[in-house]
Amino acid sequence: DFLCISLVNGFIQLRYNLGDKTVILQTFQKVHTNGNRWHSLKAGRVGNEGYLDLDGINITEKATPGMNALDTHTDFFVGGVSSLNLVNSMAVENEPTGFTGCIREIIINNRELKLTATDPKGGANIGDCDGTACGYTVCKNNGTCHVENSGFSCSCAQEWTGSTCEQSIHCTQNRCGSQALCIPQPTLLSYTCVCALGWSGKYCDSKIQFFIAKFIGNSYIKYTDPYYGKRDLQYSRISLNFTTNQTEGLIVWMGKGEDEDNDFLAIGLANGTLKIVINLGERISIPLIHSKYSTCCDERWHFVTVVQNQTCIKVYLDEELILFEDIDPHRKYTALNYGGTCYFGGFEIGRKVNIVTTGLFQKEFIGKIKDVVLFQDSKKIQLMKAEGYNVYNGNLGN
Repeated sequence: DFLCISLVNGFIQLRYNLGDKTVILQTFQKVHTNGNRWHSLKAGRVGNEGYLDLDGINITEKATPGMNALDTHTDFFVGGVSSLNLVNSMAVENEPTGFTGCIREIIINNRELKLTATDPKGGANIGDCDGTACGYTVCKNNGTCHVENSGFSCSCAQEWTGSTCEQSIHCTQNRCGSQALCIPQPTLLSYTCVCALGWSGKYCDSKIQFFIAKFIGNSYIKYTDPYYGKRDLQYSRISLNFTTNQTEGLIVWMGKGEDEDNDFLAIGLANGTLKIVINLGERISIPLIHSKYSTCCDERWHFVTVVQNQTCIKVYLDEELILFEDIDPHRKYTALNYGGTCYFGGFEIGRKVNIVTTGLFQKEFIGKIKDVVLFQDSKKIQLMKAEGYNVYNGNLGN
């Protein structure tokens, strides 16, 4: 499999192969090569339907039956490759050569790559294209960069301050405590504090302990499985107790949640019923939805267990087997390579559930979670020792 964007005789060309055939898209117009104009380029695929957009002019290749997931398992290269042997002969029209020019603002699956000396895995023969200390987006939040003898300075837009305009004026003298996030409230000329896991209070200055995690929306816990490297990922299992009075919400997402091809196992609520979705690498399975009776709005504790035996999925609700399905009888992909990451209740602040899950779940979880057990471990995981924000002590009343 591959996806390649290249410059061919002045035209931009997109080529990708998902395992069955190579699709080629090429722009109608040529790019300017005088070096004085920046071009905006968008390219990619949704399933096996490709798109290529140069400066607002779009080319689309309609999908046809076939493979719909890009399975590369290689490094991502920009501007060239470390060895020409890595380039598939079908990925380029002519002999592969390195790109000469300037590249900035690379965004992959809604996440910007930092083109610095330290963030990439490696590189060679790269210089500064801007030629000044300002570079690209040095000044945040629409600030204006000015070159000076000693480097640069930023003129900040209204309501922003700091050397790179990175801080809201409403948070300059905030009282938020240890590891808390200051969230500006411009309409109130004030701010609120979002507490890190283990802290509470208006200013997140009160230390707390809990065994039951209470999620209030815009909350999440990110747990890293220390035993991931030793797991047999063809036989996964997760169980937990939850209670809620909401009809929608993501309870748990076992997976990195970085791009559409990451493996994952997800448990949540949709229209008041339990919804399970599993992706073992080839495609997202048809969501498994239990509609026998509602699991929300009753403020009762419910015990859910999901067992993955290669491609066979069993779901138990309150110790009753409610779903049993083989999501791929051909057994092409049989392991849940979830990367050792488990999210509970939602994702990092600023990452919306409906966007990260591509609409599979609509909202963050509001309710309580306890007694989480992974695989056949003898001990429950300690949610208190994970990363998280806006999670409180569920042992205390409502």
